Parts: sequence; C-alpha cells; structure tokens
Amino acid sequence: MAEQLPLFSKPPAELTRPVPAPSPAAETGLRPGASLNAAVIAWCERLRQEGKSEHTVKAFGGDLDLFARFLGPGKNILDQITTRDLHNWLQAQRASGASPKTYARRVTSLKSFFRWLNQTRVLPGDLAAPIIQQTVLSPLPEYLTEAEIKQALAGAEALRRAEKPDLRPYVLFTLLLQTGIKKGECIALVPNHVDLSQPDEPVLWVRYPDPRHRFKERKLRLDPGWFPIFHEYLAQYRPDEKLFPWSPRLLEYLLEDMTKAAGLKKHISFEMCRWTCAVRDARAGMDDDKIRQKLGLSKIQWREIGMKLKKLVEPGL
Repeated sequence: MAEQLPLFSKPPAELTRPVPAPSPAAETGLRPGASLNAAVIAWCERLRQEGKSEHTVKAFGGDLDLFARFLGPGKNILDQITTRDLHNWLQAQRASGASPKTYARRVTSLKSFFRWLNQTRVLPGDLAAPIIQQTVLSPLPEYLTEAEIKQALAGAEALRRAEKPDLRPYVLFTLLLQTGIKKGECIALVPNHVDLSQPDEPVLWVRYPDPRHRFKERKLRLDPGWFPIFHEYLAQYRPDEKLFPWSPRLLEYLLEDMTKAAGLKKHISFEMCRWTCAVRDARAGMDDDKIRQKLGLSKIQWREIGMKLKKLVEPGL
C-alpha cells in the first residue's frame, strides 16, 4: 500500500499557530465601558455558580445596587468609577447610621466585586484595594444561665400540667438546649430524624437536601432522659411529615409562652437557646472544633462565633 502523504508538505502557519485562549474579560462579556448594573448582574451570576447561597447573593448584589444609585446614571460606567467614589459612598453609609455589621458587609461587597473585575481583566486595576477592611464584631449575644434554665424548665412544666396542657414548649426547649440547632434546621426536622433505635444512646440527625450544604449535616447525641418525654409528645401530637408541624412564628410563640410562664425577663428565642447550648458545652470542656461541628459552622464562620463564645465563658459573664 502506498504511503499516505500529508495534504501539505509544510503545515500552513494558521494551522500550527496556537489558538489563544479567550481572555477572562471575554468570558464575562464585559468591557470597561459596560454599565455598573450589567457588571453587578454578571457578578451575582458568578457567585451563584460558585455555590454561594441566594441570601448571600442578594445581600452583596443589593449593596452594589445601592452604590449604583449613589453614583447616579451620569457615572454608572465602570471605567468612570474611581476609588474616591467608593470612599464617598462608604462615608455616606456611616453618616446614614448603617450598623457596624452592615457597614462591614458593604466594604466586603465592594472589595469582592472590584477584585473580581480586576481578576477577569475587565478593569486594569483594583479600585477597592486601598480601602481598609476591619473586622467588626456585633454585640455579644444573650444566653441563659443555669438558674434561668431551671426557671424556664419550671415554666415549661407548668404549661405541660396546665388545665389545657401543652407539651410542645417543653419538648422544643429541651431539644434546642441539647443540640443547639438553628430555627430553620428545627423546622425541617421529620420524625425519623430522631433515632431511638438505641434508647440508651438516642441521636438527632440534621439533614440538608441541597448538596451544597452537606457539610452542615451532622449526628447529635441526645440525653437518654429525654426519651420518655419525647414519646409522650409523639403519642399526644402524632407528627407525620414534620416533627414540629407548625409555622415558624407559632414555634416562637411557644418559647415566648414558656418565658412568660417562667417569669423570666429575658425573651427566650431559638438563637438564645443555640448560644446557651454552646456556652454549656464550652464550660463542660468540649473542644472548640467539636462545638463548631456540633453547630454546623464552617471554619470561616467560627472565627467570629468562636471569639464571642470565648468572651461569654470568661469568668464573671
């Protein structure tokens, strides 16, 4: 068989020349003369692709929308924005009375957005790089002391033994104290998330249907002494699809009813129970990383939470 010859004795230059990869700016579809609003839309879509929660995307996008309105239509073009514009807007935010936490998030929004524009080569420099970002800690949260926990339990027991008995506050409160789960996690519980297959070691499974939040899933140990009261709850209310088949607002009312029955000045909430659980675990000697995992927090989230918890468990607090 005759040897097959190439179509060209020497490959043409256009065939051998490497095809340049599209620039990051080409991938975004943005140019320096694009509008700020168009860039914010593209950035928000990029955040979603990176797995950021919709809450985060809306918060960051909302901050940049506020910035765009501050600039006005006359300067709503990327290559017309200056670092001075960023400083002016942040000064206006301080003057408007924005809380320290909100202000800190808006600084983060600006820095993340303009860093992205620079990294994707839409803009040649990072306009927000000169802005100093300081960590702002919100005030320390309230939690229940051991004396207040006993008082709250007495109030829950009074509701349980009332003329029209209501066991729900007792079961809800004791579950939150043991596990430190958030309100959203509590609302999502179904009956089989409480594993009573081993009565001496009952556990609660916290599940997340969204794969992006699988790191928050965890197995939490329950007090065996909780077993009888929980069985009483199941027999009385027979929950089917949800462990607590009521609205979030009604569950908050149950905690408020218990607060009033106990005569407490503090208003017991899901968040207060979560912090109370963390403080009790810390004072019992639980390792910081185990507390972080029990609460379902990432290492980044733990930075602020851990600092607050350390202050709360200091003697005298």
